[in-house]
Amino acid sequence: MSSGSGSSGGRSAGDWAADVDAAAAVCAAALEAVAERDWEVAATGLEWSCQETAVHIAGDFTGYAAQLTGRMAQGYVPFDVVAVPGTGPQGLVRIVRATGGLLSAAVRTTPADLRAWHPAGPAGGDGFAAMGIAEVLLHTHDIVTALGGQVRPEGGLCARVLDRLFPHAPRAAGDDPWRVLLHVTGRAEGPGGEPAPTAWRWYCDPVRSARLVLCELSPPAAADLHSGGSGGFTWADGGPEEGTRFAGGMVAGAAADGSHRPGWGTYVIVRAEDGRAVGGIGFHAPPGPDGEVEAGYDVVASARGHGYAAEALAALAGWAFTDPDLTAVRATVDHPNAASHAVVARAGFHRASADETQVHYEMRRPKQPAPPST
Repeated sequence: MSSGSGSSGGRSAGDWAADVDAAAAVCAAALEAVAERDWEVAATGLEWSCQETAVHIAGDFTGYAAQLTGRMAQGYVPFDVVAVPGTGPQGLVRIVRATGGLLSAAVRTTPADLRAWHPAGPAGGDGFAAMGIAEVLLHTHDIVTALGGQVRPEGGLCARVLDRLFPHAPRAAGDDPWRVLLHVTGRAEGPGGEPAPTAWRWYCDPVRSARLVLCELSPPAAADLHSGGSGGFTWADGGPEEGTRFAGGMVAGAAADGSHRPGWGTYVIVRAEDGRAVGGIGFHAPPGPDGEVEAGYDVVASARGHGYAAEALAALAGWAFTDPDLTAVRATVDHPNAASHAVVARAGFHRASADETQVHYEMRRPKQPAPPST
């Protein structure tokens, strides 16, 4: 299921391919500058050695290219990339350059409407290009900082990666995009001294509405949120609410017992204009045998009164109905909760039933018009 390809800012496949080439060149130059040093040491923040990290970059480039050329609808193409035993740093640099060219070529020739599988969401050529650029820039940083060098990618390149993959990353005028990219991936303090997040992920295919971006929590980010962390988000004042933290625990628990299904967990509601998280929304569990699913939500107190909950609920329900087996989305509201009754009504839900304490609302799959008779 997909709600779209994310935001590529109107850029062409050729533009993204050129960015992949530029990132690979930045990597190669930075690695060549430290090629005479000991690459057996661990890369900064990783368990891999610098040599293993360089091979990992090549694996990312090649794997992402294969997802596109193989038109993979589910799972990765089952192969691995290794360096010939005894390959030294100069050889590893050549491998990175060559495999970067593979991804660049794949991006340049990928049809605009093609989507391939990735665990962070289905993506087209722009998404895989942005992921490849992020991988090479960040892991080059990990290698060269461990070896006493430095890498300084062009700000516009980093900004385009942030725009494509990190809709939840606030950026103020004058912020250094490279510093922001290092921050949102847990590698540095933020431009204003914000501590690096302890859990993070990027988003290839978030659910979008007019003002909001819904970012699904991965199990590690959900566990971080449940335990008192930020989940990798910058929250509006007072956030997150306890209901969102509780929902994060449900996602983490489902992952632990094997019942987690991507897409049917908890999402963070992000305000598109400033990247601030303003609430949580999601499903109590995946759809049951009857094809129905229950949704719940909350909004940070400081962000209420702007219609965010209704807009998010309508957008998430719209995403849910891209599953052809789904028959209905339900929501339950306590009788006294007038604000929540108004939210579900504005989102397009209808009252289905009530008991002594609660009202049960639902949105059913729109009926398809009958084909014309012949």
